[in-house]
Amino acid sequence: MSTGTPPPVDLPVCPRHPDRVSYVRCQRCGRPTCPECQRQAAVGIQCVDCVAEAARTQREPRTALGAPVSTGRPVVTITIIALCVVSFLLQLIVAGWTGLWVFKPFLGESEPWRFLTSAFLHSSSIVHILFNMVALWMVGPYLEAVLGRARFAALYVLSAIGGSVGVLLLASPDALSWYQGVVGASGAVFGLFGAVLVVLRRLGRDARSILVIIALNIVIGFVVPQIAWQAHLGGLAVGALLGAAYAYAPVAHRRAVGIGATTLMAVVLMLVTALRYLAV
Repeated sequence: MSTGTPPPVDLPVCPRHPDRVSYVRCQRCGRPTCPECQRQAAVGIQCVDCVAEAARTQREPRTALGAPVSTGRPVVTITIIALCVVSFLLQLIVAGWTGLWVFKPFLGESEPWRFLTSAFLHSSSIVHILFNMVALWMVGPYLEAVLGRARFAALYVLSAIGGSVGVLLLASPDALSWYQGVVGASGAVFGLFGAVLVVLRRLGRDARSILVIIALNIVIGFVVPQIAWQAHLGGLAVGALLGAAYAYAPVAHRRAVGIGATTLMAVVLMLVTALRYLAV
């Protein structure tokens, strides 16, 4: 704040700097504003106080499903792809890396982290990881933008876990499937497919292409050997249910519904897993 000698009382002065005469007035409040306090607005000049007040009262732009509008990169999607690629390289060069993180039903009870970590592993074939990462890039950025990073990350993680739970539920302790390892992001990707299908329907957009992709991948899972179709179904179910909760939540309660639905899904997956192991 300046402390110079105030000008004559009949001259317009800046409220913040009373020693400065200013013939420029704020277009918002009409008060004189000196060059130091002037801010260029869409129309004319505004004072710093009006600019600050407008910033406080302006509502943050949101997507149709309540996420903050972002024009930046899909950080979560890129991070997931990077983790999968790094893990794939480690599988190729570090002995035992796959065995440390792969999901096997008989190991899930004592080493529960495998329910999630297996989604960041892939078979030695480049086709496996390439297919999953391309599929992730097809739907990930869109869902991340429309749902927001937090809900998208929760959707991906729980869909990945849901894929492993699907494998657990449909494996038999008396069969080889109980001891076979399962790797791949397919369960999580199918969860994204299920969610984007629901979101597109909610927003009134054409979802036929996603339906075709889901149908083709389900058929391939049953026809082509060495594909864990159980993980596809588990991830798809989790993704569709969470996607529906996020998409159809009342506007006034989106945050509460988002947190509640995510928490409830995590609890349900844990309970289903616990009951399955108790039944063995």
